Amino acid sequence: MIAETVCSAVSVAGLGIAAVTAYRKRFLAAARIAAYSLVPIGLVMTGVVDWLADTAFSPTAWAGFGVLGLSWVLFATTRTVERRRGGGTRKERKAARAAARPEAVAPGASAPSLGQGSRPAARPAPAASRGDEDFSDIEAILKKHGI
Repeated sequence: MIAETVCSAVSVAGLGIAAVTAYRKRFLAAARIAAYSLVPIGLVMTGVVDWLADTAFSPTAWAGFGVLGLSWVLFATTRTVERRRGGGTRKERKAARAAARPEAVAPGASAPSLGQGSRPAARPAPAASRGDEDFSDIEAILKKHGI
């Protein structure tokens, strides 16, 4: 009974604040305050407050919350330890390491090396055109300023 009275008082106070806010011509804020202030009375009318009050004063419910908290702590601890170890079983870790390594073309073959003969020939520089002459002035200016 006390919970319903408190929720009703909170709703009435919130609606009063919403009315003052609307009087100051802040209608959007007033509508938002009114929406928040109607939540407690809505919870009373749906019976959620009675259920919460019964749960809050029940030792069995508190024991259940304790068990849920313990299970969450155990779950979080095991996940943390699993991540630090690398996770999974030995087979899973071995498969993950094998997948991370790049595979060669043939088993036992090494990566191909490029010798002197396998390099492509250097291309000759194209002849300077008129457009390149225009940029020589810009290059000189940039070099003069140390850029």
